[in-house]
Amino acid sequence: MIASDISNTETVRNVFVIDDKGIIRTILIYPLNIGRFIPEIIRIVEALQMSECTEGSTPANWIPNQPVIIPAPKTFESLLKRNEEIEKNRNGMSWYLSFKEPAKECIDNNEKKKLE
Repeated sequence: MIASDISNTETVRNVFVIDDKGIIRTILIYPLNIGRFIPEIIRIVEALQMSECTEGSTPANWIPNQPVIIPAPKTFESLLKRNEEIEKNRNGMSWYLSFKEPAKECIDNNEKKKLE
């Protein structure tokens, strides 16, 4: 791709991750003098797949098969239940930041997609 603010003749390195519905999920733009880092691109794809499968979010520095962040509760009753789960399972810091292990089918699905 050409970035007119950088050069009218040289390309910058762009990576677009587009899902199966045709929606752009990630755009990475690298400077002219920096190469792409393929392991990070693969990690991004795996994180997108994992967050979709688990309906959670992947935290900073997430690597495949690590816990994901559970969405915040939508009701006060859910908040109280979340606090009980955190006390019992020690899987979070507070009702707004708690984690869950990805389901086996999500892990298996990511592994299967790697082979395709």
